[in-house]
Amino acid sequence: MTPAATVDDEPLTAATVLLVDDDAVTLLMTAAALRERGFVIREATSGEEAIQSLVQSPPDVVVLDAMMPGLDGFDTCRELRTLPGFESLPVLMLTGLDDDASINRAYEAGATDFFVKSPQWSLLAGRLRYLLRSARTRQELERSKAKLARAQDLARMGSFDWRRGHSGLVFSVEGLRVFGMGPHEALSFRQALRLIPSEDRSTVLGILHDVIRHNSVLATDLRATLPDGRLRIVHVEAEPEFSDSGTLVGYTGVVQDVTDRRMAEDKIRHLANFDALTGLPNRRQLSWRVERALEHARRLGHQVGVLLIDLDRFKNVNDTLGHAAGDDLLLEVSRRLRSCVRHSDQVLESSLESMGGRWHRTLEAVGRFGGDEFIALLPEVSDEGDAERVAQRILEQMRQPITVAGEECFVTASVGIALYPRDGHNVADLLRNSDVAMYAAKALGRNAASVYRPQLAGKGREKLTLESDLHKAIERNELVLHYQPKIDVRTARMVGAEALMRWSRNGQLVPPGDFIPLAEESGLIIPLSEWAIREAARQARLWQDSFGFAESIAVNLPTRLFERTDLVEHIHSAVTAYGVPHSAIELEITETGLMKEVHDVIKSLHRLNEIGVEISIDDFGTGYSSLAYLTTLPISELKVDRSFVRDLGLTPQSTAVVTAIIALARSLGLRVIAEGVETLRQMEVLHRLGCGLMQGYLFSRPLPAEDIEHWLQQTVLPRKAPWIVPADEAQAPVEAALPGIPVPSVKPRP
Repeated sequence: MTPAATVDDEPLTAATVLLVDDDAVTLLMTAAALRERGFVIREATSGEEAIQSLVQSPPDVVVLDAMMPGLDGFDTCRELRTLPGFESLPVLMLTGLDDDASINRAYEAGATDFFVKSPQWSLLAGRLRYLLRSARTRQELERSKAKLARAQDLARMGSFDWRRGHSGLVFSVEGLRVFGMGPHEALSFRQALRLIPSEDRSTVLGILHDVIRHNSVLATDLRATLPDGRLRIVHVEAEPEFSDSGTLVGYTGVVQDVTDRRMAEDKIRHLANFDALTGLPNRRQLSWRVERALEHARRLGHQVGVLLIDLDRFKNVNDTLGHAAGDDLLLEVSRRLRSCVRHSDQVLESSLESMGGRWHRTLEAVGRFGGDEFIALLPEVSDEGDAERVAQRILEQMRQPITVAGEECFVTASVGIALYPRDGHNVADLLRNSDVAMYAAKALGRNAASVYRPQLAGKGREKLTLESDLHKAIERNELVLHYQPKIDVRTARMVGAEALMRWSRNGQLVPPGDFIPLAEESGLIIPLSEWAIREAARQARLWQDSFGFAESIAVNLPTRLFERTDLVEHIHSAVTAYGVPHSAIELEITETGLMKEVHDVIKSLHRLNEIGVEISIDDFGTGYSSLAYLTTLPISELKVDRSFVRDLGLTPQSTAVVTAIIALARSLGLRVIAEGVETLRQMEVLHRLGCGLMQGYLFSRPLPAEDIEHWLQQTVLPRKAPWIVPADEAQAPVEAALPGIPVPSVKPRP
């Protein structure tokens, strides 16, 4: 058996040959010979039959007899080439005529090759294998060319060629498409130059002349206005080609539409350098601009101003109106800040470096540093007065009302100012010191600007150290409670005490005004308050065992602790651990804090009341209490603020306020106690008005627990509630001496 026909040593499986010949004998012999050599043969005896067979089932190759009656081989081949899909089908023309005219006629008819009829079947089979191999190679080339054209089309890329001394540029179909032109159009060098905007042409010509002069590689991006008016960015790359003698003969290269890529790169660059919400330069871009401004200032010897702008109480807007309203507010703030400082938020690093002259002025900008913080960069100022004037413009703009979510808001700002080189030589120092100055402005009451001074940094470092030590105060056992007695002046007895926290740091007491606000700001007030509850419970147990102390110790708690769901459990755990009743602990909350968060704390107040913990409203009269809340809240005591006690007996207004508070407490069935009593005059007036419970420096300063014990040793504490006084005792004079304090003769109020 003859081996199967192969192409490149690979079997031609199912290689179908349409054999066409009007001579039956020749047709039979040829078909038999080709079948022996592995081909699949289909037969036709005329040109008409061959055309019909082609349409029904296309073969891999056609062997066509040239001389046939009717439709001969030449005409059959011509008609075959007009059929769709048969333009490249291999056709071998069999002819008995070995002359040039017949051969040329075969090729003109569209034949792929010819073969002179002979019984040399191996030669015929070899010629067919060659035709099949060529056809397959051509098909692969066509497919590769189509894939390349598709890839170039998807990449918006095409090729071009330029020959020295020839007419001009020659673009591929894909290359013409890049410039918005059809496959049958031409694009000369002059026409291509007209597509480039007039302001870019001289630059482009300079680049081309330089490339040709040095025989170098061309790689550049060009702006081009297409015939339909679209502005595109085209990337051009070309390499030189040389003759055997080394002479430049031309350039071959590619053109690609990179507009979308450049837009994406610009968008990525913008997102990396500008705030997504406001469009202002972000922290990264601001740091870069400040660094460039400092470099320029070092060369020219001028100053640079950095302003840190922080919105006051911005959180209130977010919490009240929602984050969407907060975003609208930030947008309006950014617009106002732009109006106060010349702004160039579209200038990027690449374009800045290419600018000449006084390009540093373009660095001037307002940017969003993060959250509700903004930075104003002034790259050239003569003195701090220039920066302060800009800061005042900002403050004036911010004082105007802003309408967001249908509500009119007033959001002021605090501005910190730092100058190069006085306040820092690098970006980090200037930003840090402007931040210090900004917090100094907030300490002044907000809605103000402050210039950095070295002493401010000292305070900042001291505050940081203080906060760091405060974190460790509990574990180091540095916290102590001092107690101020509560006195019933009618019986001269101590009827309770208020626990006040003190911090013994390095052997010295830190003033509460220094560390309590810091604890509230840092969140440490929560663990400190929890410690105070446990310590008060422990002290109540010691006094109960030693002196029969059965009254309560009042502990001041911040409002946020009343919002915690575990407050009741924490108090229960503390009193249980030391075996004292829940009534041993009284909790004080300021009137302002209570009214501000009343909806959040009311549940905790009721739960505390249910387990026997009493609630006292501290600083009463300084807030804006609602009488409706006072009638429903589970409170037991009102404390008259020291600001009203101070002027008792001096101004009728203070007397009127205190009289009203006492009357209100009586009508609601609440105890009333006056704090801050420092003089006999104040005590006398309070007693006359009907307030017998007092605390203050007149009786005792807050003292350590061991110093309070002499009160407990010298007085017999009644087991009943001392504020419930029998009628006969109520008429007794207050001449019963308080320990160590002479008491004037006072007639009680009827």
